Amino acid sequence: MPFTAPPPLPRCGVVDLGSNSVRLVVYEGHTRNPMPIFNEKAVLRLGRGLQVTGRLNQEGVDQALTVLHRYQAVARAMGAKPFEVLATAAVRDAENGPAFVNALRDQMPGVPIHILSGVEEAAYSADGMLCGIPAANGVLADIGGGSLEVVRLVHGTRGPSQTLRLGVIRMAERSDGDPVRARAIAEEDLQAVPWFTDAAGGDLYLVGGAWRALARIHMAQTEYPLNMVHYYTIDREAARDLTGLISTATRKVLERMPGAPRRRIDDLPFAAVVLRRLLRVTAAPRVIFSASGLREGWFMRRMPNTIREQDPLLSAAWELAARHGRDPSLPPALVEWTQPLFSLETATSRRQREALCWMSDIGSHDHPEFRAEQAFLRVLRQPGVALDHPSRAFLALAVALRYEAASDAPFLRPSRLLMDADTASQAEALGIALRLAYTLSAGTKDLLAGTRLRIEGSRLVLRFQENSGVFAGESVIRRLERLAQAVGLQAATERNFVPTAE
Repeated sequence: MPFTAPPPLPRCGVVDLGSNSVRLVVYEGHTRNPMPIFNEKAVLRLGRGLQVTGRLNQEGVDQALTVLHRYQAVARAMGAKPFEVLATAAVRDAENGPAFVNALRDQMPGVPIHILSGVEEAAYSADGMLCGIPAANGVLADIGGGSLEVVRLVHGTRGPSQTLRLGVIRMAERSDGDPVRARAIAEEDLQAVPWFTDAAGGDLYLVGGAWRALARIHMAQTEYPLNMVHYYTIDREAARDLTGLISTATRKVLERMPGAPRRRIDDLPFAAVVLRRLLRVTAAPRVIFSASGLREGWFMRRMPNTIREQDPLLSAAWELAARHGRDPSLPPALVEWTQPLFSLETATSRRQREALCWMSDIGSHDHPEFRAEQAFLRVLRQPGVALDHPSRAFLALAVALRYEAASDAPFLRPSRLLMDADTASQAEALGIALRLAYTLSAGTKDLLAGTRLRIEGSRLVLRFQENSGVFAGESVIRRLERLAQAVGLQAATERNFVPTAE
């Protein structure tokens, strides 16, 4: 019988047509965490010369027509519906912007092309950033080639916004390529934003390729253990030191810096100047980089409320369980079964424990020799999840120990560098508890139901139901003793408990 492929998940595609670059992203599925399956960028610098001529760069226009033709073909071949184009600062500001858009429409009939206003661009960026960092509080700053969008964020809610002519290409042209002059320009423009003082004490959230390049330089300088820009966080002083270094460095010095992308070399000093001025006017104690922005905002607006309102971490955990697990009825039982070990946990800890219970079987279809490491990397490097790096490390370490990774395994090193010792100990206890649960249950809810954990004084008691198919064999006792040691208790077992009496 011929193989029949499963029905494809729905796909959609969006083109972000900016002043510096154009990018196509194709997303798959209806999900709380946008899942890109195709991502291609071309650097066109449409906005080069706009400050002087008032027009789009003709070379960039010619290239854009070719690139957009390819992007439409890619979207069609991949079955991405809808497929839309979002044009930002350069196109909306240029004298020949309407003519360029008309040429695109002639070339791509039926493809929606939206020229976003500054307010709309800010809103899309904020929605996308909040998709990845839902509780953000402070100021969002999205830098492009032609403009800077700033948005007030209040505990996950989008507030007032403003568009400024502080994109990296425009800044270079306004200052005649002089970072010293650019400082005065940035300071003057930022002073025009009246609500910055209302955000005092909040963080500064950065979106845009030029700032992601700064993050990568800092990560390379500090030998950061996780090569992931999203949610990368540095304190105010580290950000000031970085911007001071970048804004005063010569091109030759920038080219030699580890992590510095060659195509961003000309932009880096002006990105650093704007960031340094933003630190001054917002008084932000931390800088948090986001890989989610305008395109993710577009995606999330297409999702129904039932999806948008999901907890992003739990949603990611459910999806991992659906793709890689064996029994979707087991994780809720694991949440209940591990509860006695964590009676004093916070709401955040409870959420992480629930997510881990859902993720705890994601290595079930991997090669036995590599399950621990594969599951660890799958969690640590999961894209698009609203997790800071210490939380990623916590969950990754716990799932690796659920698969009985050696506590000193070299592949665990990144997670240990991202956590303090107490947090690592909690991850170890949870991972060891789940390992015991899977040893008892064979990964099934019915067998797990024949056991219970209880803390009685200084004892950790594992209770068994008679004739449930579960017994205290050598491997169970060994893992129970290891768990008891991890939580500072003495291991004990008890038989003949009645589940209904709990």
